[in-house]
Amino acid sequence: MTDFTMQKGDDGVAVITWDVPGKSMNVLSFDGAGELDRLIDDALADETVKGIVITSGKDDFAGGMDLNAIAGMKDAGGAQGVFDGVMGLHALLRKIERAGMDPKTLKGGKPVAAALPGTALGIGLELPLATHRIFAAPNPRAKIGLPEINVGIFPGAGGTTRLVRKLGVLAAAPILLEGKLSDPAAAKSAGLIDEVVDDPVAAAKAWVLGASDADLVKPWDAKGYKMPGGTPYHPAGFTTFLGAAAMVHGKTLGVYPAARALLSAVYEGSLVPFDTALKIEARWFTNVLMNPSSGNMIRSLFINKGALEKGANRPDVPDQTVRKVGILGAGMMGAGIAYVSANAGIDVVLIDAVQDAADRGKAYSEGLLDKGISRKKVTEEKRAQVLGRINATTDYAALEGCDLIVEAVFEDVGVKAEVTKKAEAVIPADAIFATNTSTLPIGELAKASSRPGQFIGIHFFSPVDKMLLVEIIRGAQTGDVAVAKALDFVRQIRKTPIVVNDARFFYANRCIIPYINEGVRMVGEGVNPTLIENAAKMMGMPLGPLQLIDETSIDLGVKIAKATKAALGGEYVDTEVDDVLFWMADQGRMGRKSKSGFYAYDEAGKRQDLWEGLDAQFPRAEGQPDLTEVQQRLMFVQALEAVRALEQGVLTDIREGDVGAILGWGFAPWSGGPFGWLDILGAARAVEVTERLAGKYGDRFAAPALLREMAERGESFYGRFGPQAKQAA
Repeated sequence: MTDFTMQKGDDGVAVITWDVPGKSMNVLSFDGAGELDRLIDDALADETVKGIVITSGKDDFAGGMDLNAIAGMKDAGGAQGVFDGVMGLHALLRKIERAGMDPKTLKGGKPVAAALPGTALGIGLELPLATHRIFAAPNPRAKIGLPEINVGIFPGAGGTTRLVRKLGVLAAAPILLEGKLSDPAAAKSAGLIDEVVDDPVAAAKAWVLGASDADLVKPWDAKGYKMPGGTPYHPAGFTTFLGAAAMVHGKTLGVYPAARALLSAVYEGSLVPFDTALKIEARWFTNVLMNPSSGNMIRSLFINKGALEKGANRPDVPDQTVRKVGILGAGMMGAGIAYVSANAGIDVVLIDAVQDAADRGKAYSEGLLDKGISRKKVTEEKRAQVLGRINATTDYAALEGCDLIVEAVFEDVGVKAEVTKKAEAVIPADAIFATNTSTLPIGELAKASSRPGQFIGIHFFSPVDKMLLVEIIRGAQTGDVAVAKALDFVRQIRKTPIVVNDARFFYANRCIIPYINEGVRMVGEGVNPTLIENAAKMMGMPLGPLQLIDETSIDLGVKIAKATKAALGGEYVDTEVDDVLFWMADQGRMGRKSKSGFYAYDEAGKRQDLWEGLDAQFPRAEGQPDLTEVQQRLMFVQALEAVRALEQGVLTDIREGDVGAILGWGFAPWSGGPFGWLDILGAARAVEVTERLAGKYGDRFAAPALLREMAERGESFYGRFGPQAKQAA
């Protein structure tokens, strides 16, 4: 079986169809590229073939390059292997672009068109960009673009060079540097594609049969070509490139190598002929792929994330697809869970103590759907279907027939116990009961259940409709069916699951709370708050710790601190944090929700600068720490907690630790997650730094025994605990 097939019609048009066996979406492998190369040679050499149309046998065109193949190319041949592989793709696409034309007269080529039935991403757009005209179906669900930057690389099969020469730097920037995706209509307006038609294959055939020699010559191959917006040494181009460099640095703060490399490839490539520019692009792509950051991002955000979404750690039990879900509590979390469930086609019963509250919970979905309609992302029919699936009520009898319950009421053991008993009195004997708690132990909450084997934690992150991660918490008595049910439900609502064992704060919160606390602790020490916040962002954290606690609310932090102190007693170590946090709460500064926190806010609630009152209460120390020290404190306090979670069996798979950290709280995505970051540093270096930090700041920075052991043995986390290591064991 092959990925590409060709059918030569009596009309003289050869239709090459891309249809990878056994996959719902086409991805390009190097074997597939070889097949396409041979078919192109065949069509160009055949005198009966007047032109070529490249299309897909699936509903979509292609999802991109097989990143496993890219990783394999790096592992097998190193930098030279990567460069040679990329240059091979350049040669193929350039062959399509020149299509047999005479290199001097630019005549005699065969027209090649692309017909896109749906989504075209990465190489799925780079290939069409090498053809002479692109036709797309008016599929509103289709996404067209170059999202490579989001997994730590950039379009390296000519997409960067062609797009900049086609659109100019300014217009290409959001597509290349932000991975912006468009529907077909928007892609046509942006100049990414040429036509939106009901039957793209028929339209492409017609165009191929009527195309002239001039239609085949790309602007950059024509004599006198000038780049839109100008090259770097053109007055207009100079300003554009200067602005682009500033934009890249402003967005990445220097920690994402792919963005810098992309801009370098564009800058250098714009000064030389097209074919030389392709070689420059290949060299910068190789540079990025050989950087540990790129490999880690691909591993965590593509390979590991995909494996977890496909059920890498799912128990071997029959399918547990959810048909009807009951949600207890219609507050912000419950309302969000109701929306994503109904949007995925699941019937929802949304219960609250009073009907007004239940109705407000359903209205949340209505608001999101109305926003989607205004942005032309949702149809009126879809809106009616989703809202029709949500039954907002106060009647627990409506839960009859639910095969999954998700409890999302107030974080109080007594309240949760009450609704657990009410629901279990109605739901089927085999239904699974899940609690959305973020801090309370699952074992404690399961005491209220008459069926603890069917009791599990499903921890959503706020806002539910936007956050990709769902943390599934397995209690000591939780059975495999409950775990499978939770995993299948998360897959249905198109989120990424991680499964952890029950422990205080589970995994995500046990890592993110120390990050927030370290930032607050430094305020109490007199460290400049601006230094704290910028140090975090310059390490790739999306929010500094002070902004993060403002967003989650300071009074919630106070509540968690009090509960933790009550539970730990004399072992509690965050008194210095409480001195700052409790004082802020006493001032009524509860964060964004009160329009006052570590930051100041205007009347509309828009965040302004850091609050000046911090300096009066917590005067700045005369000697400020250097940037690196602040960054090490903020990063290690999270990473060490991740190691402890692995050491203690809370985490059982480091893939879940890395994916969960990036998707759950934004742990420096460039690093691939805390275990990926520690592997970049090396265990020995990590122990060296933590010993110094522990001596200066306390035992929270003490290296766990596991990390010390790995340092002594010269091991890495993925070398010891990665899936390949487990397979070899």
